[in-house]
Amino acid sequence: MIQVIAGFKLKEGANIDDIFLKFRSATVTHAGFIGAQNLRTINDSSIAVLVTTWENLGSWKLWETSNAMREIIKEAAPLLVEEPKITIYQITPTVTWVG
Repeated sequence: MIQVIAGFKLKEGANIDDIFLKFRSATVTHAGFIGAQNLRTINDSSIAVLVTTWENLGSWKLWETSNAMREIIKEAAPLLVEEPKITIYQITPTVTWVG
């Protein structure tokens, strides 16, 4: 499994909640999508994060290049100061960690 963290720097007063809802609605039926969380920093409401979980990198790549994803990012653009920053992480089971 992988997690994709997309960070959004919002313009002052922008509300990205509707965009996150559209994202979640569109990904629910996409192959390999497992779940998502929307996060806001406590001290700075201009920073929002969308954390998604995918079965594998291939599933994410198919979503990342989909028309639906492009449309959602296009719709979000007027709310953003800059392009979203996307980071992909491999989920490592904690049972394999040695302490």
